[in-house]
Amino acid sequence: MSNLDRQATLQVCGGRGFVVAEPVRELLSPRHVQLGESTEVRRLLPNLGRRMVGAWAFVDHYGPDDIADEPGMQVPPHPHMGLQTVSWLHEGEVLHRDSTGSLQTVRPRELGLMTSGRAISHSEESPRSHARYLHGAQLWVALPDAHRHVEPHFQHHAELPQVTAPGLTATVILGGLDGAVSPGTAYTPLTGADLALTAGTETRLPLDPDFEYAVLAMSGEAHVDDVPVLPGSMLYLGCGRTELPLRAASDAGLLLLGGEPFEEEIVMWWNFVGRTDEEIRQAREDWMTSDRFGEVKGYDGARLPAPEVPATQLKARGRVR
Repeated sequence: MSNLDRQATLQVCGGRGFVVAEPVRELLSPRHVQLGESTEVRRLLPNLGRRMVGAWAFVDHYGPDDIADEPGMQVPPHPHMGLQTVSWLHEGEVLHRDSTGSLQTVRPRELGLMTSGRAISHSEESPRSHARYLHGAQLWVALPDAHRHVEPHFQHHAELPQVTAPGLTATVILGGLDGAVSPGTAYTPLTGADLALTAGTETRLPLDPDFEYAVLAMSGEAHVDDVPVLPGSMLYLGCGRTELPLRAASDAGLLLLGGEPFEEEIVMWWNFVGRTDEEIRQAREDWMTSDRFGEVKGYDGARLPAPEVPATQLKARGRVR
């Protein structure tokens, strides 16, 4: 998914200097962003109070939207570099096309993982014949310097490992959780898991104390470490936790995101993750004037033009609060 904000702003992220090294309960409110003509998303990362969680650098939550008489998601071809995109659905389906030739329909609780590496472009759209509701999340993972120029590729995994307890099913999307490891390729130590809780469940989920964590509420009524988290909001949890108390007042869906605090300083602008002002400006120029990002074949429409880069120099400064 693209950042379609035509007033794209610089995001300075990464570095351990502002990592909370102990458990906290920091509730993050979303920013509402229009994505195309018919989809509004709630943007949780980057947030005014929190830029990254581990290597997770971008989180959009959308739906449930009734798109029975609407085109649904329609995101034209657009570029990425230096990151991975994770498509995760609870309802509906999204057709992914990219410049490596990938063509894949992603369905609920299937992993669509695109590694942009040095350069890729892709589109995302609801199929012409689609389900009534669309509900999901789009997430980006920043690639570390050693791997950010890898060859672009796309992975699709319909079957993912699960961790279960009474009233809880945790599907491991990316990275690992309690010994279960996703087949998706991860380039830093991290966790991404979908938590399905049944009404009345009280349980504790094991965590890695070296990771920082956050929980995104997708649906239902749930308390995370005794904090009520409403759908579309995110609770940042800090580091130093060995377990996470969960309680569900109704059937509920949560996304657990975590990882080792990302040491590197990065520059994130529009759909690019880089390290310097020059990299970002060159990527923008290449998207507009060259074939560096390839061609998305089969999409019916024009590709997305890039916004203007700010006149001021883009600098990577580490985590900002």
